[in-house]
Amino acid sequence: MPQPQPGDLAPDFTIAGETAPIALGDFAGRKLVLYFYPKDDTPGCTTESKDFSAHAADFAAADALVLGISRDTAAKHAKFRAKHDLTIALGADTDGAVTDSYGVWIEKSLYGRKYLGIERATFLIGRDGRIARVWNKVKVASHAAEVLAAAQNLA
Repeated sequence: MPQPQPGDLAPDFTIAGETAPIALGDFAGRKLVLYFYPKDDTPGCTTESKDFSAHAADFAAADALVLGISRDTAAKHAKFRAKHDLTIALGADTDGAVTDSYGVWIEKSLYGRKYLGIERATFLIGRDGRIARVWNKVKVASHAAEVLAAAQNLA
């Protein structure tokens, strides 16, 4: 599925959270940072999640919430959060519906082997439910700070 672009309505979703389902509608009227990452407890994903957690209070001050999504289970997310003291919410897209609707389930290549996986990407969703900004092929270093600046500058 093609990736939503700035100005598009954010694709609706409901996915498993650690204690209850998480839906896009839960964030209505607030800004949402929706970041997709390949897998819990891998080096880049751990760093990215820790960076977003470190800025959680700043995101809250900007009236923005952060939600990380991968295809790992809610139980695996709970272990990941506890192990690394993460303070942001994580959603489990175990059936792949959300990664498909956001266009981040893509063909990747590693050492010449092609496989399907999640592209590290972030979507900033405005209070109106529209995509305000998209970051593709995210490089983890300083990404959370860049997204925070964009969230602070979004009305």
